[in-house]
Amino acid sequence: MFVLDELDRGLIHALHVDARAPFTLVADVLGSSTQTVVRRYRRLYARAGLRVVALPTPRSSGTHQWFVRLTAATRSAHDIAVALARRPDTSWVRLTSGGTEIVAIIHTAPAGPDAHTLLLRDIPRTAGITAVSAHYLLHTYLGGPTAWRGRVDALDAHQEARLRSATGTAQTPNGEGASGPAVSDSPAHLLTDADRLLLSALREDARLSYAELATATGTTASTAARRLAELRALGALFFDVDIDPTLLGVTVSALLWMQVAPAHLDTVATALARHDELAVVAATTGPTNLVAHALCRDAEALHHYLTRRVAWDAVTRIETAPVLRTYKAAATLRAG
Repeated sequence: MFVLDELDRGLIHALHVDARAPFTLVADVLGSSTQTVVRRYRRLYARAGLRVVALPTPRSSGTHQWFVRLTAATRSAHDIAVALARRPDTSWVRLTSGGTEIVAIIHTAPAGPDAHTLLLRDIPRTAGITAVSAHYLLHTYLGGPTAWRGRVDALDAHQEARLRSATGTAQTPNGEGASGPAVSDSPAHLLTDADRLLLSALREDARLSYAELATATGTTASTAARRLAELRALGALFFDVDIDPTLLGVTVSALLWMQVAPAHLDTVATALARHDELAVVAATTGPTNLVAHALCRDAEALHHYLTRRVAWDAVTRIETAPVLRTYKAAATLRAG
C-alpha cells in the first residue's frame, strides 16, 4: 500500500501555498535536495493521483455554477457519471447515496440560447435518470483557492512565509495560504480568448514550463510568463491540488445538505468553514441552502462531527449523503 511520509506531505502543502513554486525553492524549504523533491513529485503523480491544475474564477470566466443531484437506476448510474465526468463543463462528479445518486458541479454561461441546455434538455432526456434537482451556487465559504486543512498541515508558519516571500503568493481572506490572490470586491477581469487558451493548458498541468506554455498558446515564453503573472495578480484564476484523500487518512467522505434559517446562514457557514473536517462549504439555492463536504477518518468520526459539532438550533435539517466514488475532481478524471 502506498503511504505518504513527512516529505510527501510537505511537498503537497508547499504546492498549495504556491502551485508553481520552483522545485529548487520547495527543496530548500523542506530541507531536501531538488533531485529528491522532483522524484517525489513524479512518484506522487504516478501513484497517488497528484495533480496541480489552474482554474478560472467564476467571476472572470463569466460562468455560473450549479450543484446538480441526479437520481438514476443503479445499473445506469455509473455510465451516466462517466459521461458527465468527460464533459468540459463539469467538475466534482461523484456517486453517492447507495449508488443511486450522482452529484456534479455544472458550469453554465449566464445567458444565451444554449446557456442551460445541459440542465434543461440533455439531462432530463437521459435514459435512466428518474429525478433531477439543481442548486445554484451563490457563495463559496470554503473550497476553491482555500485548501482542506488535512492537506496543509505539514509546514510551519516560517516555511509558508518563506514560500510566499519568494514567490509573492497572497493569502486568502481567512489567512490561509493559497496559490492566488485574495478575493476582493473589485470588478472581475473577464478572460480574453488568449487567456482562455493559456488556462486550457494550465488546466491539464499547472506546472508546465513557460516554454511549454508558449508552445501551447503560440506565443513566447516571456509573454506567457507575463500574462500568467497578470492573471494571478488580477485574481482571475486559482490553483488546485488534487490527491486521493484516502492517502491522508480519510476513509469516509460525505456531502452534507443543510437547511439553515436565512438570518443565520452567513454566521453558520462562516463557522463551518473553520472546521478541520470540511473541505467545502457553500451557500446554494433550493430546499437546502448550505452544502458541505466532510472528510473523516472513519464512520465514528463522522458521527461525532454530526452530533457534537453541527448540532446547532439554526441548522433545522441535515441530509448526509456518503460519497461512494469520485469520477472527476476539480478538473482531473479519476481512473477506473
